[in-house]
Amino acid sequence: MDARPYSQVIERLRGAGLRPTRQRIALAKLLFEGCDRHVTAESLHAEALDHSIRVSLATVYNTLHQFTDARLLREIVVDSHRCYFDTNTTDHHHFFYEDTNRLEDIPGDDVEVSRLPKAPAGETVRRVDVVVRVSG
Repeated sequence: MDARPYSQVIERLRGAGLRPTRQRIALAKLLFEGCDRHVTAESLHAEALDHSIRVSLATVYNTLHQFTDARLLREIVVDSHRCYFDTNTTDHHHFFYEDTNRLEDIPGDDVEVSRLPKAPAGETVRRVDVVVRVSG
């Protein structure tokens, strides 16, 4: 086992084709060490500041989108003003709690989609994401 700090995070970034910069390593460590979770750019930025990681909100946004493009994260768009980033990249769906703005995973096989429209010419359906909105 490699005892170097950050070695797993660095290898994960390199494996996804990303250069392990200081900011990427610090944010990846926050995101991927521990349980799967859902974050917003603002919540990750606040967490970074709490851990004395000096990074701008713009850098957090850029890094989250780079991680999403590299398929290290999934972007979950809840509405036109709110999106979350999910560290669980397996096929699954979400409950969105409107009262608390919280996401919760729904196992992929708990949702059945009986019919989909045909994909536009030259396109293929890659994935179906279902967000079930609930309120108390």
